[in-house]
Amino acid sequence: MKQNCSRQQLMDRINEVSFAVNDMNLYLDTHPCDEKALVYCQELVQERKKLLKEYAEIYGPLTIDSTVWTEESVWKWMEQPFPWEKEGGCR
Repeated sequence: MKQNCSRQQLMDRINEVSFAVNDMNLYLDTHPCDEKALVYCQELVQERKKLLKEYAEIYGPLTIDSTVWTEESVWKWMEQPFPWEKEGGCR
């Protein structure tokens, strides 16, 4: 995904996978013994981690826990635009 993926495309994919992870969490609350759902949820969680790592390495961390994948200061993430902003951040 790194070679031909824009910042917005990567952010969109992170949002899609994050939504799916949350949806699977809700499903598993009522179906905790569904083995296929558990495996699928684990796959989604791993994909989300991979996407967050990729985003952090290219654009900076999106979340406080993704700062471990960058050389940046823990608070550096506050200087980039928030996901809902085009230019923003704390400036």
